Amino acid sequence: MGIWKREPDLAQLHENRKNTISELLDIRFEAFDDESITASMPVDSRTHQPFGLLHGGASVVLAETLGSMASYHCIDTSRFYCVGLEVNANHLRGLRSGRVTGVCRPVHLGRSTHVWDIRLTGDDGKASCISRLTVAIVPLPTTATS
Repeated sequence: MGIWKREPDLAQLHENRKNTISELLDIRFEAFDDESITASMPVDSRTHQPFGLLHGGASVVLAETLGSMASYHCIDTSRFYCVGLEVNANHLRGLRSGRVTGVCRPVHLGRSTHVWDIRLTGDDGKASCISRLTVAIVPLPTTATS
């Protein structure tokens, strides 16, 4: 089970994409193990910038999607929710086609923050982007009874 409070369910992750940017960009969750989760996204007209390269913002969408879903599976959702706090990305190499794959691993899983390292590669396995996402773990609001 590793880092997960609830083991990721790939079918449920795909169902949760409905009517979101993840569905629009065809982000597909592909695998998980005890310490990581993997997803991919096409490099095509949906994710290109005007010069035919993978848009840096699309890479960040993939990275934040991976990290957010990873955090969600590491918390007690009856008591907490998680929201992105900060994301950065170093774009190392342009991609024009194929799929870009991201592998997300924890750097820090604390009580109030999670930090994730997300490595994106092209079909050839070469690094295209390194991203880091910080997620805030926030207590659910309590309902006051009077």
